[in-house]
Amino acid sequence: MADDADALRAEIRACRVCAKALAAGPRPIVQFSATSRIVIIGQAPGTRVHESGVPWDDASGERLRDWTGLSPDLFYDPAIVALVPMGFCYPGTGASGDLPPRSECAPLWHDQVLALLPDDRLTLLVGQYAQARYLAPRGKQTLTAAVRGFASHGGAIFPLPHPSWRSTGWMQKNPWFEADVLPVLRDEVRARLD
Repeated sequence: MADDADALRAEIRACRVCAKALAAGPRPIVQFSATSRIVIIGQAPGTRVHESGVPWDDASGERLRDWTGLSPDLFYDPAIVALVPMGFCYPGTGASGDLPPRSECAPLWHDQVLALLPDDRLTLLVGQYAQARYLAPRGKQTLTAAVRGFASHGGAIFPLPHPSWRSTGWMQKNPWFEADVLPVLRDEVRARLD
């Protein structure tokens, strides 16, 4: 399995499927191994991550690590944590911030990555794009409703807001997130570290 994971990571990092659509050029950023028991499915790298090549290497990553209780050493250990965005390359900037993740990545790569990971994994669905792909359709369920309903997934899946600076206001409007969701999330993370 380790050889399969190494080969798949190399194949993903060499991907150029949507190169013509990426103003900054392709730089697929992903982290996983056959033993990753925590999977974080986010949106897509931002400019800082594109430049550094390190996933979640920004203020959003700091907030996400705080939410999970993971130290940087644990967070960046592929034997423990898989970091699999919906789009592996920086999509560029639009009128109101970064563009959405490229739609090619998840259908092309996610099933292959997830098939290599342990079945008893914890999956964090960070932001609306990951939730739209991985949560059963529930009509027009809002991100807030998805996050509030975390318990319906039995501790195996946690829908989360994106941890950008914009989530500060959302968290102030939804104090139950810090009071009710984060303690359970941290417990589930710790359980996958044992």
